[in-house]
Amino acid sequence: MRIIPAIDIIEGKCVRLSKGDYDTKIIYNENPLEVAKSFEAHGIEYLHLVDLDGAKSSQIVNYKILEQIATKTKLKIDFGGGLKSDADLKIAFESGANQITGGSIAVKNRAIFEKWIAEYGSDKIILGADANNEKVAVSGWLEDSNEDLIPFIQDYQCKGIQYVICTDIAKDGMLEGPSFDLYQKILKQCNVISSMSPRAKSRGEIKLIASGGISTFDELPKLAELGCEGTIIGKAIYEGRIRLKQLEKFILSS
Repeated sequence: MRIIPAIDIIEGKCVRLSKGDYDTKIIYNENPLEVAKSFEAHGIEYLHLVDLDGAKSSQIVNYKILEQIATKTKLKIDFGGGLKSDADLKIAFESGANQITGGSIAVKNRAIFEKWIAEYGSDKIILGADANNEKVAVSGWLEDSNEDLIPFIQDYQCKGIQYVICTDIAKDGMLEGPSFDLYQKILKQCNVISSMSPRAKSRGEIKLIASGGISTFDELPKLAELGCEGTIIGKAIYEGRIRLKQLEKFILSS
């Protein structure tokens, strides 16, 4: 299971929110590059970089931070937040993103998101399926859609999506543990669909990346056992609940 620390950016600074609420912002570091380098120094290869200003304004904002981290580290970066147009996507990839995550766009403009999957390939485009009571949430989690989570994932699975980041908003930033039951349900239903449906089978099983609520190191082996392909860790690192040395050992032993 891949370990993917998160850096969320507001006004160029490394922050964390609770349940996606911008009013709960805590600034952990004013230099995101410094944070990224500390991850890399402990053997971490991946980074989840979120442009929270972009998510709020519906266009890419903090691409200079992405470019800085991409050019000054070897981290493989997935980038999300505010990607709504072909121009946004081009800027993200030209600034050094290895993958992009689309959440709101996958709900509000299916045609363009499906075009991105077809043009860039399923190894470059991640579906951001963020959930509130198993309904997909959009616009930086400021609003709920009427989309049921698992059918939403299954639909995109049939269209070629492989990587899915699922954040249970109720858990995000709360340090109360991840949504094991929800992830188990997603993996069971989506990957059973994959094995049964000829159309979905040709696309392969989804690679589920757990996000939200990670609070202790002991939760990581449990997520791996469930079958999660990766896990995103944010506040638990910044609050010292999980140490980078622990993650380094986990990566080396995997």
